[in-house]
Amino acid sequence: MILVDEVQFLRKTQLEAVIQGIHKTVQRKLPITFVGAGLPQIAELAGDAKSYAERLFTFPGIGSLDESAAHRALAGAAEQEGVTFEHAALELAVQITQGYPYFLQELGYQAWEVAEGESISREDVEVAREAYDAKLDSSFFRVRLDRATALQTAYMRAMAELGPEPHKAGDVARSMGRESTQVGPTRAELINMGLLFTPSHGYAAFTVPNFDGFLRRAIPHLEVPTTRRRGRRDDGSGTSE
Repeated sequence: MILVDEVQFLRKTQLEAVIQGIHKTVQRKLPITFVGAGLPQIAELAGDAKSYAERLFTFPGIGSLDESAAHRALAGAAEQEGVTFEHAALELAVQITQGYPYFLQELGYQAWEVAEGESISREDVEVAREAYDAKLDSSFFRVRLDRATALQTAYMRAMAELGPEPHKAGDVARSMGRESTQVGPTRAELINMGLLFTPSHGYAAFTVPNFDGFLRRAIPHLEVPTTRRRGRRDDGSGTSE
């Protein structure tokens, strides 16, 4: 079995080679298979790399945990150590984390640190939230933001201004005071970087929940870099810039 994480970061030639290799193993009935994980666009990327990829693989979606699974993830781990989560604490934890597995893990850790006795209450989760937000802001979210250019940052901040749900490219462009064609390349760059994905045609969303809230905390006001225009310069050589 070949296991590859973050498939969306493979170059097209690399992904094409993997798909072609697996296709040959299937044809020869060899006991080899491929399991890849990544962002939702990997189905489209695989299809672009090789037209028969959609017949060769299945693409199950794995998102945030539902309420019941999120409750089990927290309560089950605590029970192994003789500690119980109050139901109200579990409800608040799911509300804060939106069921995102890593966020549940981090909030569960912070709640464990502040709780006393053999139960974790809603109040414990409320107290733990400050440390939880600080940890995510300083590491998980900050690492993503630090990879972006000023214009890419402005595009994401404009999306955050509109809310956490997916947004049309035109709406984001208007909030930046630009045309869609002007910021289209920036949107494409953010998708290629794994910071955005396209849940449906014409829409883009953040690849992790609550990133919009972090952007509003980290960047209180939307600031769009000014467009630099190319001017003409005559230096006697007949060229201009």
